[in-house]
Amino acid sequence: MILITGATGTIGSALVRRLVDDGIPVRATTREPDHATFPAGIEVVRVDYREPATFAAAMTGIEAAFLNGVPGPDGTGTDAALVEAARTAGVRRVVKLSAIGTGDPRLAGPGSWHVPGEEAVRESGLEWTILRPNTFASNTFSWLEPLRNGHPVPNLTGDGRQAVVDPRDIADVAAAALRDTAHHGRTYTLTGPTLQTGRGQAAELAAVLGRPIEVTDIAPDDARAFMTAAGLAPAFIEGALIGQTFIRDGHNALLSGDVAAVLGRPPRSYAEWAGDHREQFMVSAREPSQP
Repeated sequence: MILITGATGTIGSALVRRLVDDGIPVRATTREPDHATFPAGIEVVRVDYREPATFAAAMTGIEAAFLNGVPGPDGTGTDAALVEAARTAGVRRVVKLSAIGTGDPRLAGPGSWHVPGEEAVRESGLEWTILRPNTFASNTFSWLEPLRNGHPVPNLTGDGRQAVVDPRDIADVAAAALRDTAHHGRTYTLTGPTLQTGRGQAAELAAVLGRPIEVTDIAPDDARAFMTAAGLAPAFIEGALIGQTFIRDGHNALLSGDVAAVLGRPPRSYAEWAGDHREQFMVSAREPSQP
């Protein structure tokens, strides 16, 4: 039995599907089990990160656990509590979802968010693997609304290049690490196969959709106001501004071979991800009906 915390999230849900497809017994956690939809045949339990007392029952009878804590300045203790619950319950192996750039002083606050969790995993005495994925390809789902409304999509990272990663590749690597002791003690940096700017991603998505996509560059001085108007939380905005500067300055222009090393195949490209989600963008890109 493998436990997936954060099972309704981007990576957690992809990992649940991958393990179920492989016939692996899965226990999925969510704060509201009655409002979550999962594949048939898996066990669903309630875990609320604000209530650490809910961790113990979820960990009981588990061989391996995927630790998907709360990213951000307010969630730095969640992973340590999950690790302690896993150790107490006799869990053998843990895989922690971290983030690229963790521990890099140039990322200031955001670079420190996953440090306590990584330290807790390394010091746990359990078999462990840490995953540091790059920006998710699926983050461009944030373009659905402007496309639906006929507006340009925003680019907040200028000419900074990065190798966005398909969430399915992260899930595939996590599935391998959860099932195989060969990944013990490894920290994997997970990226896509090519470096791209935000405008480059928009051009690839436009080619998939067969229609132009207009892009507007959001200057650094305007980014705070833009994100505030979008309704994002102040703490998130502060971290995002640091991350955007990090990318703009070329510090995230990193290609890693870890996906290929673990999976024995190249990572999926952004164009492949966009093609596989074409219909979702096509629905948003269609012209609104006229009165």
